Amino acid sequence: MITLENLRNYGAAVDEGLKRCLDDEDFYLELVRSTVADDRISELEQCLADKDLDKAFEVAHALKGMYGNISITPIYEPLSRITELLRERTDTDYSGLLAEARLQKQKLDKMNSPL
Repeated sequence: MITLENLRNYGAAVDEGLKRCLDDEDFYLELVRSTVADDRISELEQCLADKDLDKAFEVAHALKGMYGNISITPIYEPLSRITELLRERTDTDYSGLLAEARLQKQKLDKMNSPL
């Protein structure tokens, strides 16, 4: 279950995210849950596999903003590094950063699981 405590334990900067939501805990948690439902990381992986760096930048930048706005730093940080590399259209091996983003997304997904 996604709670403020679970998010803090996960490594999210909850207090920062709450400030962006005017300290409305329910609204913040609603935003986190809606973000968890998004799986554009798969789209980013495909764009990079296709070497479509322009589209990959668009997707990475959107994801970075989405996770950054709610201060989900464990996912935000690798996405931020990917975005900055793609801003320069750097053709490199993104697999390590993608693996970290995917791992952190899976942890967040598990937290959201009803089990």
